[in-house]
Amino acid sequence: MQGFLKDSIEFLPILLQGLRLTLIVTAGSLVLSTALGLLWALMRVSGVPVLAGIAKTFVNTIRGIPIIVQLFYIYFVLPDLGISLTAVQAAIIGLGIAYSAYQSENFRAGIEAIDRGQVEAAQTIGMGWGLTMRRVILPQAFKIVLPPYGNIMIMMLKDSSQASTITVAELALQGKLIASSTFQNTTVFTLVALLYLCMSIPLILLVGHLERRFGRR
Repeated sequence: MQGFLKDSIEFLPILLQGLRLTLIVTAGSLVLSTALGLLWALMRVSGVPVLAGIAKTFVNTIRGIPIIVQLFYIYFVLPDLGISLTAVQAAIIGLGIAYSAYQSENFRAGIEAIDRGQVEAAQTIGMGWGLTMRRVILPQAFKIVLPPYGNIMIMMLKDSSQASTITVAELALQGKLIASSTFQNTTVFTLVALLYLCMSIPLILLVGHLERRFGRR
């Protein structure tokens, strides 16, 4: 136990540097995936066949390609096309685009769960499609999608470890580097697991709260 505590004091500063990058990648990709996911969802329910078709094709394509392959493509292939990104930028964009497909389905399900009569009522008083979405549909849909949105946040936090495959020195990669140089595998990966757990538990509690508050409605 004393050895574990001693090694923990030595390794934690390095692991916390990786944790900072983990949070940056997670937060950045969450913002991007939310914005893109909402855009794809609105295109799907717009009633315009061309827009709906484009969004559906994009979402199905992204869902069919592993995240790690998307990261490789953005980081290693785009420079050949004249678009160079840092590893962190590529990780945020790659995870953001990948998860936007899942966010889209989440948002679309929330929008379509709203009673159609509310849309018709809004239209009868002269509200256009955009205003109806902004004032009537989306505020109610957001309450429906909040619990699964929380689950997506947890998944993104854990999947941020895939950024290590394109050299982002986030928590998982830092742990691997320390373990390979010190051979303290048990101590290092126990610390990595505990740090991920410390980040995940608040999100798990938040998801549980949201499910209790909105899940019965």
